[in-house]
Amino acid sequence: MAVTDNIIVGRLLGSEGLAASGIGNSLAFLLASLASGGLSVLGPMVAKKLSEGQENKIYILFRAACTVAIIYSLFLSIVGLMVYHYFDVFNQPITVKENAKSIFLIIIGSNIFMFSFLCLKQFIDGYSKPEISMYITILGLISNAFLNYGLITGYGILPELGINGAAVATLFVRLIMFLVLLIFILNSKTFKALFSENKRYLYLEEVKTIFEKAIPSGLQFFFEIAAFSTAVIMMGWISTEALAAHQIAINVASTTYMMATGIAYAGGIRVGDAWGLKNSDRVKTSGFSAYFLVFIFMTCCMLGIYVFDKELLTFYIDDQKVINAAIPLLAIAAIFQLSDGIQVVGLGVLRGLQDVKIPTAITFVAYWILALPIAYILGFHFKLGAVGIWWGLLIGLTFSAAALYIRFKIFSKKKNLERLFKS
Repeated sequence: MAVTDNIIVGRLLGSEGLAASGIGNSLAFLLASLASGGLSVLGPMVAKKLSEGQENKIYILFRAACTVAIIYSLFLSIVGLMVYHYFDVFNQPITVKENAKSIFLIIIGSNIFMFSFLCLKQFIDGYSKPEISMYITILGLISNAFLNYGLITGYGILPELGINGAAVATLFVRLIMFLVLLIFILNSKTFKALFSENKRYLYLEEVKTIFEKAIPSGLQFFFEIAAFSTAVIMMGWISTEALAAHQIAINVASTTYMMATGIAYAGGIRVGDAWGLKNSDRVKTSGFSAYFLVFIFMTCCMLGIYVFDKELLTFYIDDQKVINAAIPLLAIAAIFQLSDGIQVVGLGVLRGLQDVKIPTAITFVAYWILALPIAYILGFHFKLGAVGIWWGLLIGLTFSAAALYIRFKIFSKKKNLERLFKS
């Protein structure tokens, strides 16, 4: 969906529209990462309960998870309004700032639907039925493309909203996806256990348990997304062209990253299932299989980006200045495909073992102690500009990937797993 947004905005509204969309969406996604990362702990928790034979009690986890999603929506909406009020602090070009503010506000308003969708999605993923949310997401993708074009240009009966049309399209698509998934679950026999007739709806102890795991997991995503969002802001200090070039390059990299995230979620759920069965061999097999899959996939992506770099860029925009600025960034993006994929799988498989605190510390060091300071020094003190910022991001990603892999390798030793099973 982000690819669709950027291609349509870049083609219809040029570099300034693409830059504004990049800023607004990046900051909105930064806030949302706390919830989307936090809610990702639910899939492994569901898988573990099912493998332990506790399906008759899973409605407790479900109701607590819904409460957590609502709390995230309220809290992050308040924070979003504060960010909107102080938007000038980001010091962006005047031609970009106002449009970026309005996009940010609309996207923040759509978060409640996204968080609700993610909450439900984690449960059906935990039941090992990810194809359901996949089909719904494809529906969302198609709807997003039509609504984007229609609301930007005012096609047919749709109003012409310009750059804000892309954000309004996102809001409606998130609402549609949530409602379709909710209707499916309500009418599915497989998930009837989620809707027990028990009259109690608030399970504060379970809410607390989810938050104990969700907050560190959310911070893992936040530290990474915040590093990349800060990089977007630094690009705005350079030029509008640099900002647009960064938006294209990061969007290409983010697309492959989402596939790697899918492998990470699957690995985490399979590891959580193996933990519920207290099967140490299966924990190792599930975890290292995820690593193997992401290595193969990201290697193919790396080669594809190298070979088709110019073709990829011309999909987004017909502006030679922006394309020339994006080519070296895309070359670095190709290099960090492996690091990016390996680090997200590391977070996923460790989340399957509900190991979230140490990985959170690793991501903080990787992005805020290493990546951003190095990016700033290379970009502005050594005058490498956008390329220097991207080298800093690559260094942080590589450190995170290596540290998380070592963590899982140590954690997955039989004696360590047996100690975990007894705890």
